[in-house]
Amino acid sequence: MASSSPTQRTHVPIPPEPGGRSLTQEANEPPVPIHIVTEPLQLPADFLNPSPEKKLVIGFDCEGVDLCRHGKLCIMQIAFSNAIYLVDVIEGGDVLMKACKPALESNYITKVIHDCKRDSEALYFQFGIRLHNVVDTQIAYSLIEEQEGRRRPLDDYISFVSLLADPRYCGISYDEKEEVRVLMRQDPKFWTYRPMTELMIRAAADDVRFLLYLYHKMMGKLNQRSLWHLAVRGALYCRCLCCMSDTDFADWPTVPPIPDDLKLGDQCPEEEILSVLDVPPGKMGRVIGRKGASILAIKEACNAEILIGGAKGPPDKIFVIGPVKEVRKAEAILRGRMIDY
Repeated sequence: MASSSPTQRTHVPIPPEPGGRSLTQEANEPPVPIHIVTEPLQLPADFLNPSPEKKLVIGFDCEGVDLCRHGKLCIMQIAFSNAIYLVDVIEGGDVLMKACKPALESNYITKVIHDCKRDSEALYFQFGIRLHNVVDTQIAYSLIEEQEGRRRPLDDYISFVSLLADPRYCGISYDEKEEVRVLMRQDPKFWTYRPMTELMIRAAADDVRFLLYLYHKMMGKLNQRSLWHLAVRGALYCRCLCCMSDTDFADWPTVPPIPDDLKLGDQCPEEEILSVLDVPPGKMGRVIGRKGASILAIKEACNAEILIGGAKGPPDKIFVIGPVKEVRKAEAILRGRMIDY
């Protein structure tokens, strides 16, 4: 690997074995380098050439301007236990992204990310990359809550800042995140400027350096049923904003099947699917209802996730994810709201 000189260093805490050091004690370990990557050979060879003999788990995130299909992807952050790589998409361009494509689509590299939907959408529409094999910590958090008997309120998706603050996971504050958000509201092109400022480098690294820690903490809490749900929902969330119809799924990797040992007995989980509904012009307001009352009532009636593109789009699609029967139920209710009386 052709190494770039690190511009900064930071800590990437990894949970120790039971009885080992705490997260606070991990901060006393030597910091790891942060590399800015503009050429493929500045990335680890094991990342560029995925193989079953050298499976990897990495922290992953993306930054950009209005990150979605129509926005601009500027940086991809990749966290290893011994280094963080900031993949400069602006400087490296298509050549660099083409080199990263096998890893991002590989089943041998697990990408740990918080809320994969818009990042996956940007990768797909801007570079033709089908993000695959993700562990989404937002999904994992919800599954752990359900597993432990706590049902989250509808549309209450935990933010990355709140997840880091939860004492069951990291128990740390991430105040710098709000500082960057303020700067981005003042100047939406914040992530486009080169050379990257120290604040940009630090902020980008901070968004991934705790993901491996969260991964180990969360995977230790999830039972086998929840682990299957995590894999399936991660796969469906990655593709949901990328598929414009139910026929678009064929280009994506197969969704993980129900494991044989979960099929035994009366508690076999139902297959989960993604459905894409077209909304006729002028009908989205009827589906959503005043102050969101209509769509909230539909969500309460169905055990399924219902996603609407909103301001970033797509404006005429509704995406439904969940068990087959619940998805079909949601479809029927949604179509009923679109009918003129």
